[in-house]
Amino acid sequence: MNRIVITGAAGMIGSGVVRHLNDLGNSSLILVDDLGNGQKWKNLLGKSFIDLIRPSQLFDYLAGREQEISAFIHLGACSDTTETNADFLLENNFRFTVRLAEIALSWNKQFIYASSAATYGDGSLGFDDDEAGLEELRPLNAYGFSKHLIDLWMKKEGVLKNVVGLKYFNVFGPNEYHKEHMASFIAKTFAKTKRDGTVALFKSNDLARFADGGQSRDFIYLKDAVKMTCLFLGKKVGGIYNIGLGKATTWNEIAQYLFDALQKQTRITYIEMPEEIRYQYQNYTCASMNKFNALFSSERTPIRDAVHEYVNGYLLSCARW
Repeated sequence: MNRIVITGAAGMIGSGVVRHLNDLGNSSLILVDDLGNGQKWKNLLGKSFIDLIRPSQLFDYLAGREQEISAFIHLGACSDTTETNADFLLENNFRFTVRLAEIALSWNKQFIYASSAATYGDGSLGFDDDEAGLEELRPLNAYGFSKHLIDLWMKKEGVLKNVVGLKYFNVFGPNEYHKEHMASFIAKTFAKTKRDGTVALFKSNDLARFADGGQSRDFIYLKDAVKMTCLFLGKKVGGIYNIGLGKATTWNEIAQYLFDALQKQTRITYIEMPEEIRYQYQNYTCASMNKFNALFSSERTPIRDAVHEYVNGYLLSCARW
């Protein structure tokens, strides 16, 4: 019946994938997520799907449904980069993914899963999505380690050619209200900037290479990341691919774009970087997009335009996509 299973379906990227597929006329979707007591369920308002089940029920649900499912988009995971319970991350991010992948592979169904740019560690080895160098990567935190283990498992089992792993860089955009401290910088600072007209950025922990606020990341707008994800559906391709803009933007620039979107004068202050993140902080990320671009032609929104749309089209009215 060509149904697509989407885990993490009420999250930012997951709900965006549902929205995008609905817009393409596809509502044959099995959504998987824990909604809890928060407001994450609102990300699914107005969206069309067949069923919504909890991750703990997924494997029982799948039993006997091999002929119904055409693909899995596995986005569900703990994405908290400050999570220190490595056993929890191993079970939730790694083992769950392996079990689901084994089902998809045994059924000969497409399996697209979320890896992360956090697997690249401090970036000293670059940000190239060539699987040949996977073993050399050294993530800086337990979250990145849990994602890295998935990539390594896929390679060790010889199934990378049969799956698609997507290394998402800094995705921001609508439907992240529930993410609290893991929400994007724009989402977290919007209200204060609107109210007080100031933005606080971290001082540099490496002034020899980065000025205060000069640390930079590869930011990508949610809508672009979602479209790029869905381009893989139905394609006979496999491997690991970066999902980014392919261009680094400094925090100073991001702050400037926020002030511009709110039509406020620029007022930036610099604060000390918290000790708990100082030694696992990525000062620079920039995705190599050659591999993706060789497969697909997909325009990406300039960051200034993306921030403007996000602020004025969503944050000011608390709207969702």
